[in-house]
Amino acid sequence: MDAKLNTPDPGHAVAPGDDAVADAAVEALEQQLSMLWRRARSNSYKVARRVHPDMEPAAYGLLVILQREGSMRLTDIAASVGVGKPSVSRQIAMLEQLGLVQKEADPLDGRAQSISLTDAGNRQLTAAQTARRQAFHELMEDWDVQDLTCLGTLIAQLNETYIQDSW
Repeated sequence: MDAKLNTPDPGHAVAPGDDAVADAAVEALEQQLSMLWRRARSNSYKVARRVHPDMEPAAYGLLVILQREGSMRLTDIAASVGVGKPSVSRQIAMLEQLGLVQKEADPLDGRAQSISLTDAGNRQLTAAQTARRQAFHELMEDWDVQDLTCLGTLIAQLNETYIQDSW
């Protein structure tokens, strides 16, 4: 058993009739993920405040999507985050008021609007990402690169599992 998590050794495969061991492993995972999500939520507030003091943490993800995609319609943004259009619309309106995003007529459909980062939004987002990345490097500086890579792979696998089998 791993003393830190009170779970089976990492290489231990759970036998079909070994429900107690599997239950303990799932319970430990659930506790650790819950703690991680609480800490991540707290850090999201800090990162959002670095972009703009009045920005809500949920809006940070929208800025990152626009940074990656360049310009998108509201319906496409909502679909990419899996949230309803009204929620995204409120967030985008707030980001527009803060001067972080701008709306323009969509060149392919004059009735629709295309949303993109403003220059100020891009600068502020990049600065916040740089600070976040530096803080993460400092936090993880004692970790072995192989462990970081393994953790990233396992989290990606967990995320893929959520996509395939959402409750």
